[in-house]
Amino acid sequence: MIIVKKSGYLEYKKLKFRCSLGSAGIKKKIKEGDNITPKGVFKIIKVYYRADKIGKIQTQIKKIKIKKKLGWCDDPRSIFYNKQIKLPNKFSHEKLYRNDNLYDLIVVLNYNMNPIIKNRGSAIFIHIAKNNYQPTHGCIGLNKIHLLTILKKIKKNEKVKII
Repeated sequence: MIIVKKSGYLEYKKLKFRCSLGSAGIKKKIKEGDNITPKGVFKIIKVYYRADKIGKIQTQIKKIKIKKKLGWCDDPRSIFYNKQIKLPNKFSHEKLYRNDNLYDLIVVLNYNMNPIIKNRGSAIFIHIAKNNYQPTHGCIGLNKIHLLTILKKIKKNEKVKII
């Protein structure tokens, strides 16, 4: 199990890496846009990656190449809330194909997915951290090399415990 601690560290077996968290810390998530990294145990659903920037990834987790028209809906009014969507889209969303490197590699956690509750929060990812590990909007940010290292070692049904 991968452990993410409020001290800003992610641990897996004997590995320990610094990580960034939501600017509001780790708590019970209240609503969309609250900047909270949700406390709990989550499954890893899939990995998205930019083939033009990352190349081949060694992992047992299902992989999806990020294309220019790929997005993630964060609009509670949409029937596609907290799901992958095709762009352009009239509802609020995040573009997965970005100019910065944050989403060059994304690990999707199953937060608020079964069932999806409108406005409870969406798009809880482990992605590449900003410089100096600046806070996220609720995701977990890791150094790219560290994220690739974890992905290589974890098993298909691995879970993430955020405490």
